[in-house]
Amino acid sequence: MRLARGLAVISVPSMWLAAQCAQAHFVPAQGAGFAAGAAHPFLGLDHLAAMFAVGLWSAQLGGKALWRVPATFVVMMAVGTGLAYGGVGLPSAETGIAASLLVLGLLIASAARLHEAAGMLLVGVFALFHGHVHGAELPEAADPLAYAVGFLASTATLHTLGLLSGVALRGRGGWLLRALGAVIAGGGLILLAG
Repeated sequence: MRLARGLAVISVPSMWLAAQCAQAHFVPAQGAGFAAGAAHPFLGLDHLAAMFAVGLWSAQLGGKALWRVPATFVVMMAVGTGLAYGGVGLPSAETGIAASLLVLGLLIASAARLHEAAGMLLVGVFALFHGHVHGAELPEAADPLAYAVGFLASTATLHTLGLLSGVALRGRGGWLLRALGAVIAGGGLILLAG
C-alpha cells in the first residue's frame, strides 16, 4: 500500500512533466497509426489531466462505478471521434474540455457522490468533447482506425492510473486526493479564463 501511495504521489507531476516536454497536440502527418494515436493523450495536458481525473473520481465513487464510469468515457469518446471524422461539428469542444477539468476537479475536491448513472452521463458528455477534438486532429495521412484504437487504449491506461492512484489515496481521509482535484479544477478554470 505504501508503494501504491508513493506511485500516486509522483504520477501526476510525472505526467505533467512528460506533457510539458512534448509538443501538445502534435501528430506527424506521415505514418500516423496506432503509436501516434497512443501518444496523443499524453501530448496535451488538458487531455491527460481529464483522463486521469476520470479515474480518480471513479475511485471515489467506488462500487461498479470503478469500471463503469471510465468505460462510459471510452465508449463515448469513440462516438465523439466518429462524429468528428464524419464531419459532424460539435460546438465549443475546447470549452467542453476545459469545463470537464473544472467539473471533474470540483467533484474530486468535494468528494461528491453522484448516483452512478448520473456520473456515467456526465463523463459521457465530456468524453464526446474529448473524442471530437481527437477526431478533428486526426492527421490526413493517418490510418483512422489504428490511430483511434491507439488513443482509446491510452485513454483507458490513464483512467487506470487515475483509478489506482485514487484507490491508494482515498484512505486516511483522502485529503491528498481532494487536493489533486482542486489542482485539476484550477487548471480547468485557467483554460476557461484563457
